[in-house]
Amino acid sequence: GAEVVRAPERLIGQLARKDNPQSVVALFHQRSTALDDLDLLSARLWIALQSVRDPGNLGTVLRTADAIGAGGVILLDGGCDPFSVEAVRASMGSLFAVKLARADFAAFNAWRLAGGAQLIGSSLEGAVRHDLAPLSAPVVLLSGNEQSGLPDDMAAACDALVKLPMAGRADSLNLAVATAVTAYD
Repeated sequence: GAEVVRAPERLIGQLARKDNPQSVVALFHQRSTALDDLDLLSARLWIALQSVRDPGNLGTVLRTADAIGAGGVILLDGGCDPFSVEAVRASMGSLFAVKLARADFAAFNAWRLAGGAQLIGSSLEGAVRHDLAPLSAPVVLLSGNEQSGLPDDMAAACDALVKLPMAGRADSLNLAVATAVTAYD
């Protein structure tokens, strides 16, 4: 049922913003879900991101959410565009499979409290290793933005703050990697 238009390779390269692109480019309507339309009890795990800035990180988190069967990804307090070329490319198509909502923190926190979800924040200030936190579903994993982590008010609202152990000299991991490791555990 889709309209198909043949185009020269040069034009496809310009549309895809990539040298040597795939031979198909598609146009889709942007789709997001209202927070109140998400059924918190439909999944054991949800992911929330606060003001994520890097579209590559966002796309990778969407791909991770799809891979682990998360209920969806909730973008808090702005951040980058999940429909940007970089985010869509990094999601490897998972943007089309994962529920996506946007909300401010107050509305999000009211939604998760009403549904009885635990809020687990990923933080360098965490007192518990990510794999030792006592969890009961549903769980929302909250990650702060790449530069400053979780704001104090969000960290205070968490039921637990978890951290990843660092054995080497690095003091932290990339947002997408840390979210993936924590979400899988």
